[in-house]
Amino acid sequence: MPDRRTEQGPEQGPGRGPGRGPGGRPDRPLDRVRRRVFRTPRQKVVTSIVVAALVLGLGGYGVVRLTTPEDRSCATGVEKPVGSSECVGVNGDGHAFGIPELAEIAGAIGRENATLKPGEYATVAVLLPLTSTDGGMRVKVLHELQGAYAYQYRANHASNSETPKIRLVLANTGKGNAHWRGTVDRLIAMTGGPDRLRAVSGVATSSTQVREAVAALTGAGIAVVGTTITADDIANSPAAGNRYPGLARVSPTNSDEARALAAYGRVDAAKALLVEDTRDGDHYTDTLKTAFSDTLKGAPYEPQLFTSPPDPTEEGTTANTFRQITHLICDTRAETIFFAGRHTQLRQFINALGARGCVDRPFTILTGDEGSYLGADEKLDRNALKAKLTVRYAALAHPDAWKPAAGRPVPATGGSVAAYTTFTADIVRAAKEPVALADGQAIIAYDAMATAVHAIRQATPQGAQYPEAAAVGTQWPQVKGSLRVQGASGWICLDNYGNPYNKAVPIVELAQDGSQRFVQMAWPEGRPPAAACLPPKRG
Repeated sequence: MPDRRTEQGPEQGPGRGPGRGPGGRPDRPLDRVRRRVFRTPRQKVVTSIVVAALVLGLGGYGVVRLTTPEDRSCATGVEKPVGSSECVGVNGDGHAFGIPELAEIAGAIGRENATLKPGEYATVAVLLPLTSTDGGMRVKVLHELQGAYAYQYRANHASNSETPKIRLVLANTGKGNAHWRGTVDRLIAMTGGPDRLRAVSGVATSSTQVREAVAALTGAGIAVVGTTITADDIANSPAAGNRYPGLARVSPTNSDEARALAAYGRVDAAKALLVEDTRDGDHYTDTLKTAFSDTLKGAPYEPQLFTSPPDPTEEGTTANTFRQITHLICDTRAETIFFAGRHTQLRQFINALGARGCVDRPFTILTGDEGSYLGADEKLDRNALKAKLTVRYAALAHPDAWKPAAGRPVPATGGSVAAYTTFTADIVRAAKEPVALADGQAIIAYDAMATAVHAIRQATPQGAQYPEAAAVGTQWPQVKGSLRVQGASGWICLDNYGNPYNKAVPIVELAQDGSQRFVQMAWPEGRPPAAACLPPKRG
């Protein structure tokens, strides 16, 4: 027998043969490379050096990543706060804060700003929750920016070359105004050159965050012109004093809205009922229910209560509560229901009342300007409006309010066809497609910008290029009489506390198809203002 050990050769162990590795497996080329690279002493040293270099390199990269601050910027003046994905801050270069619907109008504002020369302009900021996820608020924001830009363009191109020119910037407070503090701090820092911020407009919701933002801005000597803030306690007054020095508003207060509704409806308190939100901290609902309660003194029924979620744009469980409230309403003799709440809950209430058991009985819902959101609310049950249910609200503005119509003459005072016609000519520049005007937001934002620009230019000394920041807010007591602002929404005649006197209040009805139909004009004083438009002395 041949000696197999001799045949295998001296370097072949058991189970090995030519071209085979450990265990008798075929010796692949990669295996041979590994043995050559990793098994000799010299090559082991080289391998160790390479591995160490890789580890140290990656470690260095990790150290750099840990020690270098994360870049959270979105654009000039805008960044994502820690823990948030929203772009928050102030920008006038065309940045849309990540909201596609705002790209066109933000771009138009950026292009207009780019035409301005250093030293020839003052800046006005529009402060809004630009990145809100609520559908109604998104529509509101878009329309307000369109209205503000429309007046910026007029101020710069159709005002007989008056100075200073106006630079417009967008200031985002984030969803629910949660990031107002950082944005307001940035605005306060912009009062010097080159920005020369001289007024802030927008501030459009009556919330605690907005109240604090207004207090911070006015406390820093910056004039503020509120567009749609209507809460009575985010205002100056004889009773409360000058808590917000430099604050003006172009919209009537909730009390004025309630008075206008009462004057219009001539409601019988014996056949009326109040449905109110009990959530704390909402100055719109708090002051609206107070105003409605004053209107309904002597009513036989206690209010029906509900509590909205902390974020009133969320659905929550209030729809269940409204289903129960409709049963109780059917137990009363009420014909008119005053609703003190936000638009999400208003829509839920309308839907529930449309499915009430006593569908044979007609009801009229009267509410504040939050009703203006309903036209764009896709969750509104239009069939509810066919169930003998009428919904009317006190609007801040409406495109038909100052248009002549058969059987509906335009009031001789309090506003004018000419002023509204000027607005319609200006607003066509704000977008490629026609701007939606039925909710009144573009109209009222245009008027707020007009008021801000009026004060800035009135405060500019002769021979100066722009006014001192503190001088703008001192102009409000003179915005009346022949110095009033000829607003597209009606005359803006401010009292000594910056509140509009006897401002026109359009009463609007939500039609069965969801459109918003102008009914007639109403007035807090029960009649239009005199031609002089001088507020009377208040006790």
